[in-house]
Amino acid sequence: MAASSPSPSPPPVRAGEVFRAFLALGSTAFGGPIAHIGYLRRAFVLRRRWLDESRFAQLLAVCQFLPGPASSQLALAIGLQRDGGRGALQAFAGFTLPSALLMGLLAALSPRLDAPASAAALHGLALVAVAVVAHGVVGMARQLANDVPRAAIAIVAAALVLAGGTAWMQLVAIAFGALAGRWACRTPQAPPAAAFVLPYGLRTAAVCLALFLAGLVASLLVPPGGAPTLAGLAAAFYRAGALVFGGGHVVLPLLQQSVVEPGWIAQDAFLAGYGAAQAMPGPMFSLSAYLGALVELDAPAWIGATVALLAVFLPGFLLLAVLPAWSAIAAHPGARRAVAGVNAAVVGLLAAALYDPVWTHAIDGPLDIAIAAATFGLLASGRLPVLAVVAACVGMAMLAGLR
Repeated sequence: MAASSPSPSPPPVRAGEVFRAFLALGSTAFGGPIAHIGYLRRAFVLRRRWLDESRFAQLLAVCQFLPGPASSQLALAIGLQRDGGRGALQAFAGFTLPSALLMGLLAALSPRLDAPASAAALHGLALVAVAVVAHGVVGMARQLANDVPRAAIAIVAAALVLAGGTAWMQLVAIAFGALAGRWACRTPQAPPAAAFVLPYGLRTAAVCLALFLAGLVASLLVPPGGAPTLAGLAAAFYRAGALVFGGGHVVLPLLQQSVVEPGWIAQDAFLAGYGAAQAMPGPMFSLSAYLGALVELDAPAWIGATVALLAVFLPGFLLLAVLPAWSAIAAHPGARRAVAGVNAAVVGLLAAALYDPVWTHAIDGPLDIAIAAATFGLLASGRLPVLAVVAACVGMAMLAGLR
């Protein structure tokens, strides 16, 4: 393939420009992770020209290869390319702050939402969660489990999770996907490697990888359940962030096992927050701010929100430091097959979560099924913004006088 002509040099960095650019995106980027990728390409490849199409595609490939929130990792990587570590921090803060503040505000207001109309609205958000997760399962299955071996991995993973019903069984399902993928999946085509302009090298990448592994081991050693503590909260959200392959929706079953099963948060409040997160701009992982604020700790709610938010994002950001070694990783067929198997397994995890807890706790009868089905149809059509779809579902629930 012929080498591409060099792209024009990006404009010089101005003070605060990375934060301002990502704050604007974090305030207006509705539609979820897939839509965010389009926003990022339009803003930083086509309009600002901070990087070219080839480098953008490579950064996206890395973020999809690694566990973690892909769109937020991509935003961080663009900030890293633009202005080093300072740019990465500005990108994360700008992209995440609006939705985190909105979700924290929802958590603060939720104890006051006891009126019948408010209860119906919260139930409507739970029905939004049914439609969104179902839409995510269908979309991810088409992309990540679209042949017999990967479909089989997804089915076995779903069966393991539904049969086991514990957070540890989710780890077993992910490990099964990796092993089965190496054996059964076809080798995905590796994209051509590109050189990244980074303010660090392989030594820093190795340190970040070691920190990621140390954090994961520590989070697994903290026993789940019991009275909530800041350490337990950080461990639960770090563990969820470290094991999320395939997009933001997959964090749902991991967080549900971490905060609902021990009794830290009520199931209805959890599903209402997940539904509300669909109507927010910016990354869906900001749901963690809402959940962290609701957990009753011996500390102010904003501390719980901050700890949960940082803990769920940290693993993916530490793993992003492997950028200097990306060409070697992408060229390894075994690694690509294992990741293909893991991605298929997380389709099964999300399908299991669609049944329990999402369906079992949100659907009370035929009218709920009709509202959720109508919401799914609106999402699948793509004719309305996600915010309008959420408003329509909540409106239908309130008009129906649910709960």
